[in-house]
Amino acid sequence: MERQSGIQSAESIIELNERFRGAGPEVVLRWAIDTFAPKLALASSFGAEDMVLIDMLSKLEPATTIFTLDTGRLHEETYDIMERTRERYKVAIESYFPGRDAVEALERERGFYSFRQSIEERKFCCRVRKVEPLGRALLNVDAWITGLRREQAATRTGIDAVEIDASHGSIVKINPLVDWTESQVWAYIREHDVPSNALHDQGFPSIGCAPCTRAIKPGEDVRAGRWWWENPETKECGLHLESGHGDHGARG
Repeated sequence: MERQSGIQSAESIIELNERFRGAGPEVVLRWAIDTFAPKLALASSFGAEDMVLIDMLSKLEPATTIFTLDTGRLHEETYDIMERTRERYKVAIESYFPGRDAVEALERERGFYSFRQSIEERKFCCRVRKVEPLGRALLNVDAWITGLRREQAATRTGIDAVEIDASHGSIVKINPLVDWTESQVWAYIREHDVPSNALHDQGFPSIGCAPCTRAIKPGEDVRAGRWWWENPETKECGLHLESGHGDHGARG
């Protein structure tokens, strides 16, 4: 069932993306707050991009909902940055967990590392631990904010600042950092003394579940450490389906 998004047509999306072309992420966030609050939420895995957005929102609208997907297999360093964020910005972080029965069945029937057997098995694990909880997190919002950037991966080169998320009731998906480079992200973090996950200093530019993330080697792509046994074209977990101006298929 589609929900009202406040965006009336594909033409409106095109116009918005033209309007935001070259605009700073704070401009996009200000529009998102004015248009959708309080039914607006930031999805955060507490990587560098998400920390930039949390810092920006703390200055624009501190009451913006922040949620995270606790898969049960996160790094200790990720829990540490979550707690430091809670204390630094005085915010409540809404954690969404996978369903107990689904995780128990997954581990009993498929084992503890089934995600390494095939792309299909890995995507099944992601559906249980990430995709289903995300669906619950988005049930009562009209728009959600992500830290996606085009530069991050081959699967993300076509994203826009504002998209319709057809997989979640056609709510609006907002990517304020879409045009930023990695160097811009880290320049902001340094300038504003933003907390960051300690794993970034250990060679982890992209951080997910502990068994599925490794440090990258010099010269490797920033997403090379995610599901490193797969091809770059398959490296999505299902959280970010191809949106845009219409209803497209899954990116994977």
